Amino acid sequence: MGHSERIRVGIVGAGGIAPPHVKAWLTLGAEVLLLRRGGAAELAAAHGLEVIDDLDGLLDRVDLVDILSPTATHAGIARAAITRGRHVVCEKPLAMTAAEAAGIAEAAAAAGVRLFPAHVVRYFGDYARMKDQADAGTVGDLVELKFQRTVAAPAAGWFYEADAGGGLIRDLMIHDLDQARWLAGPVVEVSARQDAGATPPLTAEVVLTHASGAVSRVSAGWLAPGTPFRSAAEITGTRAILRADTSAPVSAPADPYLAQLVDFAEALASGGPARVLPEDGVAAVALVDAALASLAAGAPARVGAG
Repeated sequence: MGHSERIRVGIVGAGGIAPPHVKAWLTLGAEVLLLRRGGAAELAAAHGLEVIDDLDGLLDRVDLVDILSPTATHAGIARAAITRGRHVVCEKPLAMTAAEAAGIAEAAAAAGVRLFPAHVVRYFGDYARMKDQADAGTVGDLVELKFQRTVAAPAAGWFYEADAGGGLIRDLMIHDLDQARWLAGPVVEVSARQDAGATPPLTAEVVLTHASGAVSRVSAGWLAPGTPFRSAAEITGTRAILRADTSAPVSAPADPYLAQLVDFAEALASGGPARVLPEDGVAAVALVDAALASLAAGAPARVGAG
């Protein structure tokens, strides 16, 4: 599709992540329609958008579906969109299991439509700069990576249910599991530890052993109400140490949600790759699968593909 054509986007999901997506698409000049779900009426009123009653009706009207609904619903909605020849942007995690995520990626490829897993942290300036420096070799060989992500615990119950959100590792830590793999390459072994309780405060720690020999230590927490969001990273290489910390921004941060959707829209227009590929979305879920397997076994778990 040419740059001149206005892309028509159907948004499924009206939770906390929806407003930045809606604003970014509108900034890009897209026509935005919402599927009727809890919160959609308020979101539509705030932005002057049309609400469509059912998924089929939405798919009739759009070029691309942006899936922001609870995790357990991602695969079904993505497959419905792909079957209708619609492109898909899907909030992380792509699906509940790596096998399910791989199935979506394969279906998109077979149908000739684009699938963009929304791993927004790749578009945070500090993290993108670390990736550029690591790729340029200025850090040397990566030895140890540390990631930390903490936020006030989500209110919605589905986040905590193993068969809906899948908890802290699948929903929150997946950002840093993706970052670790993006920076230090494929992972061969995962060891996980998590608080025994099912309600906040909850913390988890996961250690990734990369094929290169580098080790990533990843921690995440859903903490008390009012806890400010913080995401931090420290990358130690043989030649330098790099750090990023959202609680101490050096410059005014650009909107990463906008940067992400600009990248996706450009990739769609050009046919070229986006910064995050379908296989990245699948590999991130494979790391979650391995972490959950390690938790269940009380021992390190090997990782499947990626």
